[in-house]
Amino acid sequence: MAVGGGGNSHHHGLLGLPAGSPGHFLLQTAAIFGCYLVYGYLQEWIFTDARLREYGWFLTWLQFAFYSLFAGFDLTVFKSAPLSHYTIPLRTYAGLAFLTVATMGLSNTSLQYLNYPTQVIFKSCKLIPVMIGGIFIQGKKYKLLDYASMLCLSGGLVWFTLADNAVSPNFHLTGIVLISLALSSDAVIGNVQEKFMKKYGASNSEVVFFSYLIGLLYILLVVAYEGKVAAALTQLTLDPANLMAKVAAFSFAGYVGVKLVLDMVCCYGALVAVTVTTLRKALTICISFLAFTKPFTYQYVIAGAIILSGIFLNVYSKNSALVKMQLSSCVVSTAALCCKTSSAAKDDSREVHLV
Repeated sequence: MAVGGGGNSHHHGLLGLPAGSPGHFLLQTAAIFGCYLVYGYLQEWIFTDARLREYGWFLTWLQFAFYSLFAGFDLTVFKSAPLSHYTIPLRTYAGLAFLTVATMGLSNTSLQYLNYPTQVIFKSCKLIPVMIGGIFIQGKKYKLLDYASMLCLSGGLVWFTLADNAVSPNFHLTGIVLISLALSSDAVIGNVQEKFMKKYGASNSEVVFFSYLIGLLYILLVVAYEGKVAAALTQLTLDPANLMAKVAAFSFAGYVGVKLVLDMVCCYGALVAVTVTTLRKALTICISFLAFTKPFTYQYVIAGAIILSGIFLNVYSKNSALVKMQLSSCVVSTAALCCKTSSAAKDDSREVHLV
């Protein structure tokens, strides 16, 4: 979800803590980690469970229904906006909804053919299609570091994919195609959202609500064509307290996670937000290997390190001035502390000598 701005905000954040304070940052980081660890665990559990595996599109429809419900509640209760009010034209929302359906539906379906860590790695490399989309949709120009970043990401992806192909019994080229198409749709979404949110001044809650609400209609056509609605409902009703509760918790964790990340971008800037979410993805992959039985090779670690380097090259490229300013401030503070310590040591030595 595109969002503008950055820098510290002075409003009160989580639990009344001032936004920008160390306590608020730690609490918000912990909340993001918590939400997305729950989201990742439940996503892998739901979309790889033998009882639900073949009903990926119907489960995505349920996820869209929950997201629409949460966004509608957010709009009416916290934003005090009527649900019938929209600032971006409906035809644009129809296009965004189609891309959102492609992104989430194809991403969820790819888990039938890929290990969850491989899917997360691919999603971490969204920069590649985003850059391509930025060039062709918005006419953006990128720095040399951005292209170096894309090279690292591409190389790491190829390495990780070859490693997965060698050791994973679930690996299938169909999964690579699906997750690649999902990322391409996501890249277009980001660029289109950024363009129209700036143009019309729409809120994130409004964009989420209308994108997912219209997306419900698209997915309804897909699940009707599949003819698996009755079978999926039968599976869910066999153990509703377990299955439906997990689908609801999965959707809620994902929605709250998105809102928390957007708030972190507003309060602390993209540099901090990307760092936190990248570390979160690394932890999600580790937990996936621990919680679910799957093959492992150290080639994953090497490829992951290359991809991580690419991500931070991109972050540095976009925030080089800020990073240099913070490093300079850190060096000055350290030098001042060393001088103060040295001066204090000399004073103590002088006093001992006098005694």
